[in-house]
Amino acid sequence: MTESIAPFQALVVEKEGDRFQAGVKELKLEDLPAGEVLIRVSYSGVNFKDGLACLPNGGIVRTYPHIPGIDLAGTVVTSADARFQPGQAVLVTGFDLGVAHFGGFSQMARVPADWVVALPPGLTAYEAMAIGTAGLTAAMSIDRLEHNGLAPGQGPVLVTGATGGVGSFAVALLAARGYEVAASTGKAAEHDYLRSLGTQDVLERSALEPEAIKPLEKQKWAAAVDPVGGRSLAYILASIRYGGSVAVSGLTGGGSVPTSVHPFILRGVSLLGIDSVQYPAERRYALWERLAADLKPTGHLERIGGTRIRLAEVPQYAADILQGRIKGRVVVEL
Repeated sequence: MTESIAPFQALVVEKEGDRFQAGVKELKLEDLPAGEVLIRVSYSGVNFKDGLACLPNGGIVRTYPHIPGIDLAGTVVTSADARFQPGQAVLVTGFDLGVAHFGGFSQMARVPADWVVALPPGLTAYEAMAIGTAGLTAAMSIDRLEHNGLAPGQGPVLVTGATGGVGSFAVALLAARGYEVAASTGKAAEHDYLRSLGTQDVLERSALEPEAIKPLEKQKWAAAVDPVGGRSLAYILASIRYGGSVAVSGLTGGGSVPTSVHPFILRGVSLLGIDSVQYPAERRYALWERLAADLKPTGHLERIGGTRIRLAEVPQYAADILQGRIKGRVVVEL
């Protein structure tokens, strides 16, 4: 029975006036928001949004006090929805988790049933969080590119921010599917890491931001996975081959893109927006299955890895991810 559940720990961010703090607190079940499914959380992951949630003016948290964490994996304790049974392994990513609803940095979580996805048999809870929203976003990006006509053999596919979570998984997934991969990074020391994931060509980040960007550049890439955005996206769009696409999922490089209509109307280039927040839960399971199928046999999941941390360490790693100091994934053990 849920009444017998002991108090549990959660990372709580609080703000009152100019006072802001983030720290581990002991909570009770009645402190959790409403939802049909109660989950005992095993693991979560640190994402860029979580880093913003741990800032006093990050623009992510809507009301305080709040529990961040936009990912979680664990087992069902109780469920008012017949789709999920006690003891079942599940995961939750996106929707309002960790933003407008208490998130995964908690040993217990109560969420709407429509957010919950059964954990595929090929993944453990830890592996699911080592993948997390970052890996799911990469899988969504490639799925959209392929739906728009991309196939192996058409030419190199560019991945930006390639040592980050989305970028690392995009490189690994594309390589596993037989694509020629070009990866962009500002970290010169990580070229060998990217090659171990299957990259054939490593570009310096500066190569995507020339002093002047022409409306149309030399055609270089068949497609691109871009979790960076900003000025470099304008150069990428101008350099995509005829009929190619760019899947954009982030704005760490800025929200403004100084481009023109030329790539779209003269080369038929498509800009595909990737949203991992409201993507329907019933369509997520197939992507998680594909992530397991593509990553587990190659060993790439182990190469990307997961720095395993405790709940009290989250604020420090949240700051690191905002500063671009994280390679791969950070997994929080609850």
